[in-house]
Amino acid sequence: MSTKKKLLVVEVAALGWDLVRNHKNAVEPWSFRRAQSVFPAVTCVAQASFRTASSPHSHGMVSNGLFFTDLRRVLFWEQSAGLIAGRRFWQAARDAGRRVGLLFWQQSLGESVDMLLSPKPVHKHHGGMIQDCYSQPHDLYADLSAGLGRPFNLMHYWGPLASRKSSDWIVAATEKIMRDPAHAPDLLLSYIPHLDYDLQRFGPASPKSFQALEIVLEYLSNLRKTAEAAGYDWLFFGDYAIEAVTSTPVYPNRILREAGLLAVRTVRGMAYPDFFASAGFAMADHQVAHVYVTDDAALEKARERFAAMAEIGRVLDRCAQREAGLDSARGGDLLLVAKPGTWFAYPWWTDPAEAPDYASHVDIHNKPGYDPCELFFGWPPPGISRDPNRIRGTHGRDGEGTDVAWTSSLEFDGETATIVDLARAVQHRMRSAGSR
Repeated sequence: MSTKKKLLVVEVAALGWDLVRNHKNAVEPWSFRRAQSVFPAVTCVAQASFRTASSPHSHGMVSNGLFFTDLRRVLFWEQSAGLIAGRRFWQAARDAGRRVGLLFWQQSLGESVDMLLSPKPVHKHHGGMIQDCYSQPHDLYADLSAGLGRPFNLMHYWGPLASRKSSDWIVAATEKIMRDPAHAPDLLLSYIPHLDYDLQRFGPASPKSFQALEIVLEYLSNLRKTAEAAGYDWLFFGDYAIEAVTSTPVYPNRILREAGLLAVRTVRGMAYPDFFASAGFAMADHQVAHVYVTDDAALEKARERFAAMAEIGRVLDRCAQREAGLDSARGGDLLLVAKPGTWFAYPWWTDPAEAPDYASHVDIHNKPGYDPCELFFGWPPPGISRDPNRIRGTHGRDGEGTDVAWTSSLEFDGETATIVDLARAVQHRMRSAGSR
C-alpha cells in the first residue's frame, strides 16, 4: 500500500461502468473497478453522499433541487454547504491539522475546508450576469486565472456552449494547486464535468461520447502524473451512469394539472405554477420525480394516475420509501422512478404560448425542475431548445446498468461496493496516514 500522506480525489461526471466496459481497449491500462452509485443517482445526491459517507436519509439531499415547504418554492442548484447535514469524512483529519481543498463541487459555499473554489456569478438587475468564482482564500481565483492565462468561463460549464473547455480549466487549476508545495492541501477534491454533456446530448453509444471519454482518460493521465510527482495518491470515480433514452419523456406536472391538482397563475398569457394554491406538483429531476401533495385525497388521486402509466417503473409513497431506506423529510409524498430508457420533464403546459419566460432560457435557479434542453440552442436564437426529444441520455434511477467506475493508486481494506463505501475507505485511509 502507498505511504503517501496526500490524496487527490476527482469525481468524473457520468463515468459509468457500462461505458468503461464497452470501450475496453481505451480504458484497459486503468484497471477500473465497479461500484454502485447512490439513489437517486444525480449530482448533488452523489456528492453529498460521498462527502458525508452516508445516505440521503442522513444528509438530506434528495435531488439536485429541494422543495422548501415554508417558502412554497422549489430551488435547484443552491450552493450553501448548510443544505447538507452530517459530519464530513475529512473532518477528523482536518481537526488534526491536515488541510482540505474542494474545487467545483456543489453545495460547497461555507464548507469546512481550507481551500475552496466554486462558480458564483453576479446576476445583474436588468438581465445578464457578471461571471465570477467564489474562492477561499479570497485571492485564490485571481491567482489561478492569472497563472492559467484566462478566467473560468461559466458558459462552458452549462448551457448550449457547455464543453470540454470547462474541464480544461478545472484540470489545469487542479494541477497548478498540486504543484504549489507551499499551499497544496493534504486532501484535494476536484471535478471533471464535460463527459456528462455529450452523453446527454448524443447518448452513451455515440462516437462523440466516446471522444469525450477519451478526453477524460487524457485528463486522468495528466492528473495522475502530476499527483505522483507532487507526492499525492489518487482516486478517480464516477458519480452516476448515463443510459440511452429510448422513449419520449413523462410529464408528471401535465398529469397533475389535468387531474386538477396543479394550479397555475396566468401572467401575460404565460402559465406559472402556483405552489400556494396547488394540491400537488412534481419536482422532476432526470429519472426521478418527487411529488408533493397537501392532503390524502390528492395523494390517492396522484398515486392512481401515476401507477397506471407504463413508463413509470415505481411509485413509492413515504412508507415504501422508508422501507427501502430512501426516506427523507425533504423527499416527496410520492417518489416516481422512471423505467429504463425514459425520464421526467418538468413542463406543465402543452400550448407553447403558455410557456413561462424562462422556458426558452438557461435559468437553472428559477425552473422548478431540471431541464436538459438547456444543452441545446433553440430557434430563433439566442434561446434554448424546447424539444425534449433531442435528449439522448439520462440517469437517476437505480438497478441494472447504473453502476459506476473507479480506480485508485490505493488498495483499500474492506468492502468498496458503493461510492459511500469508497468515501468510508478514504476516511479510514486519512486517519491511518495521519497517525503515521
